[in-house]
Amino acid sequence: MDIIRIDRLALDTVIGVYDWEKRIHQRLLLDLELGWDIRPAAETDDLSKTLNYAAVSDRLLEFADRETFELIETFAERAAALILAEFQIPWLRLSVHKPGAVPQAQSVGVTIERHA
Repeated sequence: MDIIRIDRLALDTVIGVYDWEKRIHQRLLLDLELGWDIRPAAETDDLSKTLNYAAVSDRLLEFADRETFELIETFAERAAALILAEFQIPWLRLSVHKPGAVPQAQSVGVTIERHA
């Protein structure tokens, strides 16, 4: 299994448990590792035979813009399920970072690994 990476995808969403957080958009940063066999694309130099990381990124940006969440854990689970289902990915590892959530830390976050 090969891995296609998307690093530090920045998106804004409504996320948080406090009342003030439910009224604003906050930045999340995503790191994705997406299991995929890249050999067919490499052999033919054909985009249609690989995982289109721009399409995956756009879908996650749309998802984050439309939904609201209290927990980054919820965001991670729903985003992973969405990508696995819509892009027929056999495996992924997703890290979600929430910068500024703890003043003394650069960010807080979770990392999950899921299989189809």
